[in-house]
Amino acid sequence: MNEFQSLVDLLDLQAVDLQIDRFLHQRQSLPELELFRAAHARSVQISNRLAEISDEFRQISLKEDKAEGELELLEQKVHQKEQRLFAGGLSARDTDNMRREVESLRTRESTMEDEVLSLLDRRELLETEVAAIKVELEAAQTEERRLEAIVGEEWKKLDAEIAKKEVRKQDIVPLIDPELIELYENLREHKEGVAIGRLVDGGICGGCHLRLSTAEQRQVLSEELPRCLHCRRILVP
Repeated sequence: MNEFQSLVDLLDLQAVDLQIDRFLHQRQSLPELELFRAAHARSVQISNRLAEISDEFRQISLKEDKAEGELELLEQKVHQKEQRLFAGGLSARDTDNMRREVESLRTRESTMEDEVLSLLDRRELLETEVAAIKVELEAAQTEERRLEAIVGEEWKKLDAEIAKKEVRKQDIVPLIDPELIELYENLREHKEGVAIGRLVDGGICGGCHLRLSTAEQRQVLSEELPRCLHCRRILVP
């Protein structure tokens, strides 16, 4: 295999790899992708708030049901005691005790009525808040879905371009010596994706853009595999 031709093919491979890198970078840096992530985070935040408020709403509803049940029993007890008191036939002492008991029950009844009303007010407030949060959540999720569709469409286009470049890459790789490919991949990993560059007029390395002296150029070009003395990237004369 002609060594110079392998280096030219390697330049072509790098051009394709850099295009793939660019498409991958575009894929992860779409403005809509950042907006989608923000919209998703907002949807999750609202969903969590809705879950908390809904749970409180359920707890308040249970307390309200329990308090109403206890109040109903208390009202029945007060009614029974009052009927017994109004029916007469009790001694003066028993009548006085009964009256005191009824007054105590009435006080408890009033306190419990206030509690039920407080729970009812709180439940109604929570019910209103739940409804508002559901509207807010629907709007957030609609925006999230809209952005997700845009990102998906953009990714589809970019993935199609990447697939084309991968096909081109598969055509180039067999033309290059495997050991040269291995060195190239290693250099790309450590040289920000640029493993090879042309030695342009004036002795400028196409990789690091530093100048090699005439003596350094002769030294580099005398090697079996020319590499920049500054950055150690592969050089193509």
